[in-house]
Amino acid sequence: MNPYIEQLYAIAQKKERLIIGLMSGTSLDGLDIALCRISGYGNETKAAVVQFETIPYSAEEKQIIRTVCSKEAISLKQLTMINPWLAILHAKMINQSLGKWKIHSSDVDLIGSHGQTIYHAPKAQHKDDRFPNATLQIADGDHLAVHTGIICISDFRQKAVSMGGEGAPLAFIADEILFRHKTENRILLNIGGIANITWLPSADSGENLQTSDTGPGNILMDSFVQDKFPGEQFDTGGEIAGKGKVDPALLKLLMKHVFFTRPFPKTTGVEEFNLDFLKEILKSFPAISNEDILATLIEVTASSVQSAIENCTNGKHSSIYISGGGAKNATLVESLKTKFPGKRILDLNELGVNGDAKEALLFALLANE
Repeated sequence: MNPYIEQLYAIAQKKERLIIGLMSGTSLDGLDIALCRISGYGNETKAAVVQFETIPYSAEEKQIIRTVCSKEAISLKQLTMINPWLAILHAKMINQSLGKWKIHSSDVDLIGSHGQTIYHAPKAQHKDDRFPNATLQIADGDHLAVHTGIICISDFRQKAVSMGGEGAPLAFIADEILFRHKTENRILLNIGGIANITWLPSADSGENLQTSDTGPGNILMDSFVQDKFPGEQFDTGGEIAGKGKVDPALLKLLMKHVFFTRPFPKTTGVEEFNLDFLKEILKSFPAISNEDILATLIEVTASSVQSAIENCTNGKHSSIYISGGGAKNATLVESLKTKFPGKRILDLNELGVNGDAKEALLFALLANE
């Protein structure tokens, strides 16, 4: 038998596995690295995050990645070179973290790598009947394996698309395994660049979960701040937005985006919600303040989350657990609370999982499966 197949078979037989999950999102903050201890599989899975850190990308690294991200026209030569380059960079970051944690690569069973999404094109978006749902991630898994000495499992979104899905969101797999409760109906809300929800009806209900992107999470707010406030990456705590007021006319135009008319479940990305989209609409609002723009963008995120949750749950949810960068935006969280009076809105940490590590944990779980 091929020795690597034998190695995978041996890993599968272990009572417990040490797996690294990797995530790099649309915000390009850096690489999330979660070292996870996992046993079992499926609904019998037990998982714990042993170590976690986010290693930020340098300004130059961000600039390189952005040359091929979410653009319809790019250099094919540049894309071909960046694919292995990013994997080698991720491998260096993994090796750096393992050294800090005093863990040898031979003690790690697998890497589950999300890669870096550079274009997301579900059929609902591209509208060309000749082609299926499509999504593309880079940071080649083979280079990751060679430069860390650890078996790497990757291309998870391609696997989802090949089975007829849109490749996103994938968080529901971790949500189902880790967070489904016997009696409590739960919403798992992740607010990254794009926001998504998982509706987890209680196990006793017999109902099936539902999952969907809801629309922009932080992407419009972050892009606007980076454009208008040099040196700033995001509105810390929503402080700038908190000084503004929602502009109803701007809100109405933003909410006319075609994504919001599509049926659930659905996905979207930076290809649809980006600074160019925002700037085009803002041409009609030459006198509006930066504070009012950010306050209105908060309302776009909160309103689209509200609409998605109401669509999925018919008001039957009792608790909303938030993760992602948006969980740290106090103004956004307060807006969500006003939209769900009488419902518990909690940080995912309440369920014993570091919300910052959730998506990296997801890819460790997928590698385990």
